[in-house]
Amino acid sequence: MDGRAFRQSLGEFATGVAVITAQGSGEELIGMTMSSFNSVSMDPPLVLFSVDRRANSLPAMLEAKGFAVNVLAREQEQISNRFARALSDKWAEVKRTVGHAQAPLITGALAHFECAPYAHYDGGDHVIFVVRVLRHAVRAGNPAPLIFFRGRYRDLVDETEREPSWPLPMHY
Repeated sequence: MDGRAFRQSLGEFATGVAVITAQGSGEELIGMTMSSFNSVSMDPPLVLFSVDRRANSLPAMLEAKGFAVNVLAREQEQISNRFARALSDKWAEVKRTVGHAQAPLITGALAHFECAPYAHYDGGDHVIFVVRVLRHAVRAGNPAPLIFFRGRYRDLVDETEREPSWPLPMHY
């Protein structure tokens, strides 16, 4: 399979952007930008994300006692870019509070999910992390989300809420 064409096809699925954070066993802070975040189960409340096996922080992520999923707002594009880079000084000037197991909660995020490890699975060139949501919060004020589509950040053109014109399948 042509990897570039496969990636391009995957880019046709618009996603939100999240920064997954944790505290490593040596008390170092870990953070990485990703769009591979989604719900798994309502009972128990589970979500998942995946980490590239080549990621420098993978060993620390596998040992982490807790995670935070920080769903970014549109005005946090700079934070997304900062945490997408390997080995950069990611935490300089990033305002945060402390969540479950010392995982950083990025100030201003649209939503936070404080999570405990549940399971991880082989996902080819990635490790799939399934985590149990212990607490969650949503930012007040209805700010716009940070959206990634076709390899670029995008803005929503129409943010009005409306009912879908057909029933959407719910897989919870």
